[in-house]
Amino acid sequence: MTGKSRRGFASMDPARQREIASKGGRAAHEKGTAHEWSSDEARNAGRKGGVTVSRDRVHMAAIGREGGESRSAAAREARLGGRNTEREVPMQVARDGDRSGRAAPMSDRAPASPRSDESSAR
Repeated sequence: MTGKSRRGFASMDPARQREIASKGGRAAHEKGTAHEWSSDEARNAGRKGGVTVSRDRVHMAAIGREGGESRSAAAREARLGGRNTEREVPMQVARDGDRSGRAAPMSDRAPASPRSDESSAR
């Protein structure tokens, strides 16, 4: 233990904590001081929260990226029929003497020009 004694509410078992907390909720309702949301209040609160969150462009980009990755992973899983569970990212291996061990994703590189034997076969 870290030297602090567990006293009071924190030392009680979770069932006892829930029991005490629910008494507080019931008392507030009986007294008439508990707030109950109307559908209009809830709608306005949700709208305000959405407006506030959407101002954070970095956060919105991150959750959009996660959604796109999730969707493409699901499509890949459906396409492969469950044969491959690892994430596939097309990578191009550096062959120009770069020994850093890093290769950039295909989308970061210029498209490869067709080889002469490929273009003549068309």
